[in-house]
Amino acid sequence: MDGRRYGPLAGFTIGVTAARRAGELGALLRRYGGSVVHAPALRIVRPADDTELLAVTKELIDGVPDVVVATTAIGFRGWIEAADGWGHGEELLACLRAVELLARGPKVRGAIRAAGLAEAWSPGAESMAEVLDRLLREGVEGRRIALQLHGEPLPGFVESLRAGGAEVVVVPVHRWMPPEDLAPVDRLIDATVARALDAVTFTSAPAAASLLSRAGERGRLAAL
Repeated sequence: MDGRRYGPLAGFTIGVTAARRAGELGALLRRYGGSVVHAPALRIVRPADDTELLAVTKELIDGVPDVVVATTAIGFRGWIEAADGWGHGEELLACLRAVELLARGPKVRGAIRAAGLAEAWSPGAESMAEVLDRLLREGVEGRRIALQLHGEPLPGFVESLRAGGAEVVVVPVHRWMPPEDLAPVDRLIDATVARALDAVTFTSAPAAASLLSRAGERGRLAAL
């Protein structure tokens, strides 16, 4: 724990659970006088290191789906770059040229075009609800739909497609998993239960879920 003596957060100790850009958030809190305890609640699996992503990519290349839904620019770019690194870049691009490629919004649409591809359709705003509505209106029974994710799962989206009769293949780009070193998280949980922290910050819902899950594993969920 460290901190500054003066500032609106002087005397406050804040837990930071972010895995990405935690340094920026911590520096901001310290600038206002706070003390920071950093315990990343998640770790991000890089696409190039993700054996699950490699397996799904090969599956789609071998059996081209009817539809691919691209949800985020960074996730889509990461998928293409990882496939290229595995020696499957051209095969994946050929697969994506052969499908109905839907983009969630303008940002991922730009990533699709930067890869030399063209989207079949995209809503005006970043809206998965509009993408789902379009798919269900068209009818999804018997169709094979690949859904590129970026960290967070989309259970409602997937369940709606499956309820409509679609086969859904999830493409897990930048998966979030529990940290390899759980000791900092355990210390953060203990400090929170002991009321040694004034606040705990979360920058994503999965981080909060991961922390609660770990507390449950340790029998400290109710206390937390």
